[in-house]
Amino acid sequence: MNLLNSIFLLEAQSQGGGISGMIMIVAMIVIFYFFMIRPQSKKQKEIKKAREAMQAGDKVITAGGIHGKIKDISENTITVEVAQGVSLKVDKTSVYPAADKPAEKK
Repeated sequence: MNLLNSIFLLEAQSQGGGISGMIMIVAMIVIFYFFMIRPQSKKQKEIKKAREAMQAGDKVITAGGIHGKIKDISENTITVEVAQGVSLKVDKTSVYPAADKPAEKK
């Protein structure tokens, strides 16, 4: 009888361990979301907002590291003037605002 009680006790403990394990997994997912996914999505929104606010004459940096000024903006491309009389046509998603401007305070 004592052996049977021990088996039931072990069974009850193992079921409780499953619930605490699930709670730990959920907690890890929540922590991962708040420290990794959420900040990245905020950053992407800021970059998108900055791209929409770009105008001709703004200083920009391409994804390849080329600095220049916006000459013309079309639907999917931006013409960037990198030197006097030298222009490059680049995809809109590969252009970032230059950090020359002071950061806006929130």
